[in-house]
Amino acid sequence: MTSITVRAACPHDCPDTCAMRVTVEDGRAIRVQGDPDHPPTHGALCTKVSRYTERTYHAERVLYPMKRIGPKGKKDGSGQFVRVSWQEALGDIAARLGEIAARHPEAIVPYSYAGTMGLLQGESMDRRFFHKLGASLLDRTICASAGGDALAATYGGKVGMHLEHYAESKLIVIWGSNSIASNLHFWTFAQKAKRDGAKLICIDPRKTETADKCHQHIALLPGTDGALALGLMHELIVNDWLDHDYIERHTQGWPALRERALAWTPERTAEVCGISADEVRQLARDYATTKPAAIRLNYGMQRVRGGGNAVRLIAILPCLIGAWRHRAGGLLLSASGWFPRDGKALQKPELMGRRRPRTINMSTIGNDLLSESSVAFGPKIEALVVYNSNPVAVAPESPKVVKGFVRDDLFTVVLEHFMTDTADLADYVLPATTQLEHLDVHTSYGHTYALINEPAIAPLGEAKPNTQIFRELAALMGFTEACFSDSDETMARAAFSQHVSFDALREHGWVKLPLPDAPFAEGGFPTPSGQCMIDSPGLGVPDHVPNYESVRSSPELARSYPLAMISPPARNFLNSTFVNVKSLRDIEGEPLLEMHETDAAARGLRGGELVRVFNQRGEYRCKLAVSPRARPGVVNGLGVWWRKLGVAGTNVNEVTHQQLTDLGRAPSFYDCLVDVQAV
Repeated sequence: MTSITVRAACPHDCPDTCAMRVTVEDGRAIRVQGDPDHPPTHGALCTKVSRYTERTYHAERVLYPMKRIGPKGKKDGSGQFVRVSWQEALGDIAARLGEIAARHPEAIVPYSYAGTMGLLQGESMDRRFFHKLGASLLDRTICASAGGDALAATYGGKVGMHLEHYAESKLIVIWGSNSIASNLHFWTFAQKAKRDGAKLICIDPRKTETADKCHQHIALLPGTDGALALGLMHELIVNDWLDHDYIERHTQGWPALRERALAWTPERTAEVCGISADEVRQLARDYATTKPAAIRLNYGMQRVRGGGNAVRLIAILPCLIGAWRHRAGGLLLSASGWFPRDGKALQKPELMGRRRPRTINMSTIGNDLLSESSVAFGPKIEALVVYNSNPVAVAPESPKVVKGFVRDDLFTVVLEHFMTDTADLADYVLPATTQLEHLDVHTSYGHTYALINEPAIAPLGEAKPNTQIFRELAALMGFTEACFSDSDETMARAAFSQHVSFDALREHGWVKLPLPDAPFAEGGFPTPSGQCMIDSPGLGVPDHVPNYESVRSSPELARSYPLAMISPPARNFLNSTFVNVKSLRDIEGEPLLEMHETDAAARGLRGGELVRVFNQRGEYRCKLAVSPRARPGVVNGLGVWWRKLGVAGTNVNEVTHQQLTDLGRAPSFYDCLVDVQAV
């Protein structure tokens, strides 16, 4: 028996980006473990990824090209596809795309996100292909662009603290994050700080598993995080808990925000946020007087109309108290801006020439697929190529998304591992490799280490890496530029502009970026002035922006649909990934709606029954849990289940909407009013 260990990296949309070691015996992967030498991973993997071999060798894995032979629109794709050769599939796809491109290349739309976070399989040969084709560009907004744009407007980039330094903090505010479920390795450092005497405070509408383990839980209403930040600023001002020297030297625009914050008394803040004035006062006192104080901000709180402004306001807080002077003080939302990746070398935007294709927002794909040609919109969408995403399950307002995907005149190609809700509605499904079967390099948005993923096993069946599929399509469409012949290793060597050597990655598995421990102790933010931009050019001073849908902002709508709904991810899934892994689905149970006992009693509900969650956009059905995890007035629809594995073939996105955030053009998933009835 021959046994080897291969260095790898977790590819999923999670801040942890774990370094992994894959044990292979006689060509078969038998074990996936965390790398004990990688400081952020320290040998541990989450439950989901520790079962990665189960996903790779899953009996339902798509291993051969599949062509549709039956009508679209059935609950699942069973019996609707036949196996074909790669030659037939790619030949037909190239011919269909070529025919559309000859008329309107922008009628072709790529649709991808973070099914893999790898720089090769996620944003290299694919982008070259669509740039050369002249296809529409895709605005990849569905998860993090509101917070990302807000952070860039304030700090100059998506930058922040080092993960490991949270272990030295004396106060950690975990804001909009269920870290135990979605940021496990941060949680281990927070636990170390807790054992050393740190206070942990969780701010979240839901009483999460993380909130259970913190010293305090502040259950504010969805979409009121910006108001809470302003209320904290009020207390910092009136109690003179400000670091005036840091503000004077390292911020720009504070006087205007100071005047705005003075209007946000604890009482006003409490009324808007649905908490007590004493909670506002005590949180401000703890934050200002406990040093070093750190905030771990995550993307849950920016999925509302005012999410961008809220992130700007929260990001300013560490500057007001001088928390950045300490390496264990400050804030982390994303560290991805630290990485010197060379997007132009990977994506070759010069292939577009002088063309400037339109941009389609992935968060409004439901509306866009139903739009006809017009001067404002451009040509009607005739073809979609979907990879690293499952839009039929994850995009908002899914009734419109489904209606668009079942169009008989829409040509859809899906690169996938499984027959997802989206693959069920494709014309061709092409088998893609999993992380164990291809080369890739990775950055992270939760730590400051670059990683490599070496292929551990040969591709199963006839699966091919995304890069190879687009290489072959490019050849069939007559693209002769030399860059379409670049190997994956060639692209991997070009992925980083500095500080990260491919040979060092290959030797060690990961490389730490050369960054100072306390990056903004003396200012030096990556803005033109080096200061934190409170009054940001083109945006002005941030403010609380009310939700599209809430009892306060839309009282007429709330009379019909009085419950705010958030849809955080189920603990054992990652967005819609892993939903079909039976062992994880068995742990998760079934689609669930959490409701507070007072809201349940008012509707004659006791828990355990099947309910319909509904609003003016649609309804979905799931099991009700009467639970203290829900606060009064808010229900938690845990997602994102595949529609065909849910009750009645729908999921929580049946009731979400396509309106966008104040910054970043992102979806407002957690800005949603519903009501609930027994079925």
